[in-house]
Amino acid sequence: MRAMILTAASAFCLLGCMTPQEKALKQQAEMDRMMAEFGPACVQLGYAANSDPWRNCVLQLAAKDGKYEGVSTSIFGSWGRWGGSGVGIGIGIGR
Repeated sequence: MRAMILTAASAFCLLGCMTPQEKALKQQAEMDRMMAEFGPACVQLGYAANSDPWRNCVLQLAAKDGKYEGVSTSIFGSWGRWGGSGVGIGIGIGR
């Protein structure tokens, strides 16, 4: 009985896991939605489409909107809770 419970718990844990490829596809789809939703407004604000300032505008509007709270574009290091440091670069979506 114990082995069966352990096997079932392991199976449920694995079902919740995503491969790096699946995570990347999910993040890309989220970025595509943000660009479609906020991109036209940034063009109207005078930013050339698909330029770095335009992308920054899209991210800022998405952050202000609040629907995309998990957006991260930090390229700066940070000090962790236990004194360690971390450096990240890129765009991440989700929690």
